[in-house]
Formats: sequence, structure tokens, C-alpha cells
Amino acid sequence: MYEYVGALHMHSNFSDGSGEVTEIAEIADEVGLDYIILSDHNTLRALKEGYEGWYGKTLLLVGCEINDRENKNHYLAFGIKENPSTRLPAKEYVKSVKEQGGVGFIAHPHEKRSSMKEHPPYPWLDWDIEDFDGIEIWNHMSEWMEGLTEENKYNYFMHPLRSIVAPPQETLTKWDELNLHRKVVGIGGVDAHAHKVNLLGFFEVEVFPYKVLFKSIRTHILTNEKFEVDGSNKNLETAKKVIYNALRKGNCFVANYYHGDARGFRFFAEANNNIYHMGDKVPLIESVRLRVILPNITSTIKLLKNGKVIDSVENIDAEFIVKDKGAYRIEVSLDGSAWIFSNHIRIGI
Repeated sequence: MYEYVGALHMHSNFSDGSGEVTEIAEIADEVGLDYIILSDHNTLRALKEGYEGWYGKTLLLVGCEINDRENKNHYLAFGIKENPSTRLPAKEYVKSVKEQGGVGFIAHPHEKRSSMKEHPPYPWLDWDIEDFDGIEIWNHMSEWMEGLTEENKYNYFMHPLRSIVAPPQETLTKWDELNLHRKVVGIGGVDAHAHKVNLLGFFEVEVFPYKVLFKSIRTHILTNEKFEVDGSNKNLETAKKVIYNALRKGNCFVANYYHGDARGFRFFAEANNNIYHMGDKVPLIESVRLRVILPNITSTIKLLKNGKVIDSVENIDAEFIVKDKGAYRIEVSLDGSAWIFSNHIRIGI
């Protein structure tokens, strides 16, 4: 399979970010990302003005982040051409994204931050909705702000990558529960704004610089289709289709690059002489072989079934034989730090 590495969930000066769209894309190319997806708040202006396309070897795609009139229920909408109204309830704009053929993810679903009054939490509240494709299981900005205190703020401002530990357990638990009933894809987001904050009253610090956050939470997609870098944008629609289809199917995983390059990670199932990948459903037979491959870094590989750890291996690869139906996924930690989170392979459910 072909592997492409990207960053999701970022904002430009078309909403509440500080960077211009071209500047953000050029930074992404500088750090070696294959793709990024812009998600300004409630606007597709970057799409309408023709910014979507190749910047060096990086493909910039344009989505948006939608919210309701109370500024709750934030939703990442990719692959749409018209932005739904913020006057609509969440159920309606989630439905609109689906009807447009887009793919949508609940953003920072359990946000609880309280460190800055001007930046309150924006949690997801309407869990009765079922039209969403997935959820953002790891959001850099949310975790950073939830861990921010008066005592550690200077260290947090100076070292924004070091403070990121793991996705919220509440979000992982909800994600596992949802996958018992249907496929719900997990993605990671940087939520980059590059806000500028005045410290001590005499110098300004850029919080979450794009270049820094592009080296943190990344979402890898795996696909049987290849797209070519094309400065003329002749292959733009093909590349968009490949990326959005992989995200919709769950043929993807999330990694924190502060701890290491995750290229080459694989989690797949072997059953009935067939190969099944993350996001796939496997028929229940007498036994299914689950295989894990790491990029030549000995790490702790945990196998989870329905959200519970059922086995653990310290190695560069692993094999597990499972005989029960359930939603299986992998967590990898490197030197005790959370590193890679696979999507589920659902067996018999």
C-alpha cells in the first residue's frame, strides 16, 4: 500500500489563525508533509479563491470547521463545496456534509480546558447524531491548553511539543464504544492557529507555530492508489479522492512525531487467505491472525479489544491470534510515551 503523511485541522487568517494560506502550505512542504487539510471556521474562502493545490511536494486541501449558534459541536468537514449555515443545529450540518459527499469528523469531542477565559472549551454535546464519519481522537491544542497552569505556563509556551502526552481516555473510551456498533474513524489534529501571546508585558510569543505543530500529531493514510505530485494540479481531483476515501474508510492511523517517525507502521488481519486493513470488517471464522509491523524501533505494542488491553509485546513486530468477535486496535508506546494509535479492525461485528 502507498503511505501518505499529513496534518489535519489548522486555521489561517481567513478565520482565527495568524498565517496566510500560502505561507502555511510552504511551511508544510518545508517539514516534508505529503498533504495538509485547512479547516478555517465556518468558511471555504480558501477553496473559493483557488488556494487548493500543490505547494512543492505538499498538497493543500481545503475543508472547514463548523459549529452551532452556541459555538459548540465543532465539526471538521472535508470534501465539500458549500459551507452549511451556523444557524443550523449539529444534526443538520452533519447531514449536509454527508449529502454533499464529504467526510466529517467530530472535533475535540471532550474538551474541558479552563486555562484561558478567552478560549473556553468547545465540546461535542449531541451524541444522538449518527451521520458523522469519525472523531478527532487526539487534538494537540486541546491537550496543551487543558494541561496549562499558572505554574507551568512558561515551560508550556517555550516547549509546546514536550507537553503532549496522550489522547484523552474519555475520547478513546467513547471511540471504542462507537465501534462496537458501526465503523467510526479516528484521526489526529494539530488545531494550529499560531496565536501570538504577550508574556510579562514586554515580549510576544507565537503559541503553536505552524512549523512546530506540523512536527507533532500526524495522520497517515494507507491506500492501494497512488497519486503523483503535479504542480499543474492536473491530478488534484484524483489526489483528493484518494485522501478522502482513505479517511472515510479508516485506512489510517495517528502518530505523535515528537517521539519518532511512524512511517512503515502496519496493522492488518489475515483470514480466509485475504488481507484486511485498518477500517475493514473481517468475517468471524475459527481464528484470525492480527499482525503489527513497526518501523524498526523496538516499542511496546498493545492489542486492545473493545477498549481493553488483552495482550502486550515489546518488539519491532507482533502477531496475535484472536478467536472472538470485537473491535480490535493497536496502541504503541515508545520509552513509555504514547506514539501510535491505529484505527480498528472489526471482526464479526
